[in-house]
Amino acid sequence: MSMPKRTLLKVIVLGDSGVGKTSLMNHHSRYVYKKFSQQYKSTIGADFVTKEVEIDGKHVTLQVAGQERFQSLGAAFYRGADCCILVYDVNIPKSFETLQNWHDEFLNQVDPTDPDTFPFVLIGNKVDVDGGNSRVVSEKTAREWCASRENSMPYFETSAKEGYNVDDAFLCIAKTAILNQHEQDIVGAFLYCSSGRSLLLDLVKSGRQSVTQSEGSQML
Repeated sequence: MSMPKRTLLKVIVLGDSGVGKTSLMNHHSRYVYKKFSQQYKSTIGADFVTKEVEIDGKHVTLQVAGQERFQSLGAAFYRGADCCILVYDVNIPKSFETLQNWHDEFLNQVDPTDPDTFPFVLIGNKVDVDGGNSRVVSEKTAREWCASRENSMPYFETSAKEGYNVDDAFLCIAKTAILNQHEQDIVGAFLYCSSGRSLLLDLVKSGRQSVTQSEGSQML
């Protein structure tokens, strides 16, 4: 019996130092399985974790990479990304204020075909701190920021420490990336068919001109 086809997705996790990116990446549950790899750590200085999820009966492997230093890794880190997770600490307003910088830097490095539709997901982490009494950035503020994007961005509030909402966030990330892949495939197929049809029409026109010229010379 053949093995089921596995989808491989590369996910980049960005945000200020200390917002809990590594804790989110290392979260383990019965639904999301992770494997550790030191490859990125030793080669380009990033944390790298493989997570496996199942969506609609299909196995999906998420290669999740995160970094702490802003603009430190360049193209090698971002290359081939299928989705980007932006993370901030709901208790630290500065980590929310820098989200736009992380967002723009990612698009600058990846240079996707359509930046407006590239899949991003926003995570507001550490909602458990001090029972939520230390919170500064409101959920409403975060959701308004997501809604202001050209392509409205999914938003999750999590506690990596308690495991709250982490599974749902990663499942959404996988579904969002897969949906984007399908849309890109459809667009690619459309463009291929369109260009093929255009080429065929050009050949037909060229052929007609050749026939017309040939008939004209015979009449002379």
